[in-house]
Amino acid sequence: MIGRIAGRLDYRAADHVLIDVRGVGYLVHVSDRTMAGLPGNGEAVALYTDLLVREDVLQLFGFTSLVEKEWHRLLMGVQGIGAKASLAILGALGPEGVSKAIALGDWHALAKAKGVGPKIAQRAAIELKNKAPAVMAMGGDVVDSDDVVIAEDTPAGRPRKAAAKANPAQGEALSALVNLGYAPSDAAAAVAEAMTPESTTGEVIRAALKLLAPKG
Repeated sequence: MIGRIAGRLDYRAADHVLIDVRGVGYLVHVSDRTMAGLPGNGEAVALYTDLLVREDVLQLFGFTSLVEKEWHRLLMGVQGIGAKASLAILGALGPEGVSKAIALGDWHALAKAKGVGPKIAQRAAIELKNKAPAVMAMGGDVVDSDDVVIAEDTPAGRPRKAAAKANPAQGEALSALVNLGYAPSDAAAAVAEAMTPESTTGEVIRAALKLLAPKG
């Protein structure tokens, strides 16, 4: 299994890139969102990968974070969702958006992805709801290209942007709420609703506790 690829970005197409790893070119399919965040041709790049094995084809799919990779794996397990639909969902919502939609049972958000109808979106929201807490608790592990060494004769490109680090507050808050005795599914839904990109762990916990408080 190829779990991570690090090398030089040779070229990009509409839905895939070619990464040169010490003279061997790997064709890696990525979502629109991941594609937009990649560096320019000739620059260092690293992606987590998942290998799809079929009788007639081997396909690599690339992701900037372990959360994105895990959601791809889980989405692919839902009847009616193939690799193309999974990447469409991740491209439309991003891994954090998928976590929120699944935790809240918001199939309407999933259905906004190209090629994903209401029935499939509802099936995914129902089947994966109990998976959301574990994925959200994985935190913000983002693949790092800083350790990729490019030979001196590599064509110079524009300066590479550092990969944005995901907010770790989501996983930390979820873990804290579960430790307090809340059901993982309830805690995940509350954290998803309370979470913002700038939130600290304490802010998410406090907001989630208010949402979990008995009504009436």
